[in-house]
Amino acid sequence: MTVTIELPADIEADLVAQARTHGLELPQYVEHLLREQVPARAGSALSPAERAAAWRESTRGLPHTPPLSDDAISRESIYGDRGR
Repeated sequence: MTVTIELPADIEADLVAQARTHGLELPQYVEHLLREQVPARAGSALSPAERAAAWRESTRGLPHTPPLSDDAISRESIYGDRGR
């Protein structure tokens, strides 16, 4: 199916920039965005490997952030004296 959408120039430019960030051409990137928004049909459940691949794809291009230290997520550091 082919759908034609008239986009304002600024939205098109933003989408093109985002597509390039993901290493995709604009049509493939728009399809990717639409697939994320449309719920999967019953009976077309993804296998665990497919779900993992989809998750990796959805996080591609996000900045890498190191995990928090044990001290940073300790009860004491979160609640201080209120947690006692």
